[in-house]
Amino acid sequence: MNYSRIQRLLPRFLSRYVRYFEASTQDAVSEFAGRLAGRAMVLDAGAGETVYARFFSRQRYCAVDLGVGNAAWDYGNLDAVADLARLPFRDGSFDACLNVVTLEHVREPAAVLAELRRVLKPSGRLLLIVPQEWEVHQAPHDYYRYTRFGVEYLLGKSGFEVSEIRPVGGYFRLLARRLLNGLQFFPGVFFFLAALFLVPPALVLPWIDWLDRERNFTLGYICSARPRS
Repeated sequence: MNYSRIQRLLPRFLSRYVRYFEASTQDAVSEFAGRLAGRAMVLDAGAGETVYARFFSRQRYCAVDLGVGNAAWDYGNLDAVADLARLPFRDGSFDACLNVVTLEHVREPAAVLAELRRVLKPSGRLLLIVPQEWEVHQAPHDYYRYTRFGVEYLLGKSGFEVSEIRPVGGYFRLLARRLLNGLQFFPGVFFFLAALFLVPPALVLPWIDWLDRERNFTLGYICSARPRS
């Protein structure tokens, strides 16, 4: 979806409101970085274009990716090009690791999580963010979507103790996102006509997201975990 087109229709201050999943992700990464000690070794596993590097200016940030997800991306800032299931690091090399909307793009997610567990110190921390309701993206390297139970199972199987699994929004946040996704199907002038019908409800629906208390309809999950002793 071309969010830049949508943002041109909205006041700038609504960007975080519209892109709720992305805003929540950035907040989680910022909070994660803020809790780490200075000079801590941090692995960004699945770093892509290293958009989260700026949050780790106090730490020693290491970006790793296989570099095949998006042909249009610039992978030039990576520290290593590697398969996340076979990382080129010794056991216990890192104090912290983040894996942000990447686990859906690996064929063997349990193997990747086990590898992240291997390279983390016993006192290390993991920030894992995964999608549940999301369109196909970075095809053909798009394999899975995750429920909270699936994430908990995979983390436990891979040697982690789960601290938190938090849904990112509920049904009405999800519905608002899908309405905005619909704009991509309307070319040219029809895009603006469709926006007249789709954007207003997309802006209103998040206000009643509190009605979905169980959050079984959600965009994804923000998870934190530690190596199990």
